[in-house]
Amino acid sequence: MIYQQIQEARYNDRRLLAVLIDPDKAGERHLDKICANSNEAKVDFFFVGGSLITSGDLERTIAGIKRRSDIPVVIFPGNHQQIDEHADAILLLSLISGRNPDLLIGQHVMAAQRLKASELEIIPTGYLLIDGGNMTTVQYVSGTAPIPVDKPEIAAYTALAGEQLGLKLIFTEAGSGANHPVPTEVIRAIKREINIPLIVGGGVRTKEAALQVYEAGADVVVVGNHFEKNPDLIREIAEARNKVTGA
Repeated sequence: MIYQQIQEARYNDRRLLAVLIDPDKAGERHLDKICANSNEAKVDFFFVGGSLITSGDLERTIAGIKRRSDIPVVIFPGNHQQIDEHADAILLLSLISGRNPDLLIGQHVMAAQRLKASELEIIPTGYLLIDGGNMTTVQYVSGTAPIPVDKPEIAAYTALAGEQLGLKLIFTEAGSGANHPVPTEVIRAIKREINIPLIVGGGVRTKEAALQVYEAGADVVVVGNHFEKNPDLIREIAEARNKVTGA
């Protein structure tokens, strides 16, 4: 069970690493390289999905990963159509930092019956979008304003409210293509308030940045499209994970 793995790592003070794969960019050669690098670095999870999938195919991407790796695959959905029973789990995201009812409950209603019929592990997850310094795809598509970086208390109390509502994870990021990652002050503020695992992604471009995010309190760090420009990024961030964990 994915959630149990995350919880056990948290209790044992271990950090985890996830690689986010966008189906729009997941050609065969791309998957060859990413899966090989991830296998070598002993990545903990693949997250698959995106705010907007245009030319890509979620099911084909997941099948391609499964052929190349035994690393668990977790769907990171942008809408109710991003479901595939061949994945291991799905983060059932509720955009609690925004006030768009469609992304708080509407998309979930449309997905509910299909999810019930599937064997996917469903992990209710509170999603917090933090200002990354520019307009990101998730901000544009969701029609919601991100939490300002100079208001860490808003992020912290929003995460706490999500936990009190029964959500099992908090996922915070600045969004794909963000100019900078979630500030460590925001991560620390959230971590102080919640007692559930914290996932941080978006804008983590270097080993040093990942190390700061881990040390600020992230239980899982997600690296996305920056590894396309730096093929060694997965290995480098895995080294940061191992350093914090003491592996």
